[in-house]
Amino acid sequence: MKSRNFNDRKLPITMVVLHYTGMETADCARERLCDPQAEVSAHWLVTEAGEVESLVDEDKRAWHAGVGSWNGISDVNSASIGIEIVNGGHNVLTADGKLPAYPDVQILAVIKLCKEIVARHNIRPANIVGHSDIAPDRKEDPGEHFPWAGLAAAGIGHWPSDLTEDERIVFEAGDRDRGISIIQRGLADLGYGVSVTGCLDDQTQAVIRAVQRRYRPGKINGVIDMQILDVLKRLSLLARAVAA
Repeated sequence: MKSRNFNDRKLPITMVVLHYTGMETADCARERLCDPQAEVSAHWLVTEAGEVESLVDEDKRAWHAGVGSWNGISDVNSASIGIEIVNGGHNVLTADGKLPAYPDVQILAVIKLCKEIVARHNIRPANIVGHSDIAPDRKEDPGEHFPWAGLAAAGIGHWPSDLTEDERIVFEAGDRDRGISIIQRGLADLGYGVSVTGCLDDQTQAVIRAVQRRYRPGKINGVIDMQILDVLKRLSLLARAVAA
């Protein structure tokens, strides 16, 4: 099937955005992504069995990102390739209330697809992002159960290794400090949509939760601790090394 939910791009392709479908089956997801009334779509759909389906041609602007930003780009749909990965996520939990696992065969297919897209469009590792990275105040996918470290090990995206185990709190909600301004600038340099206010406000907490969800999924609380500072430092060093 092909989706009719697309229009023309206004920007060159510079990023890949990964999503989970948040639905019970691939059939349900495919039907919605191809439904004109839903006004949503993606370029690619990857099933639990590792089947990769093209729903929108890559030269067209699919409607997968919605309101959000990355590297100052607010029209993320125009600048990105959207990949929907069949997984119930936070919407369809398992019988014991857990997030459903991503099968290995599915992740291998995602890795292969991402490598092909990166090669076609010369996309930088820092621009392989999740929906929660570009819209941290409203999205959680592909979720804290998504194996970002495995993708990075295969050459897709960045992963900060050998993190400190120090989780002492540095800043909490509502704190104001010059150090928070420095952290906000660092988050913006990484690509996150955050304003420099010097306050650990709601927007900044949402971004910190997105960072935690991806790089420190065991504790997602929006608090800035020593381990999160280490994550941000290592991500900055990785981005600089690639840019050099």
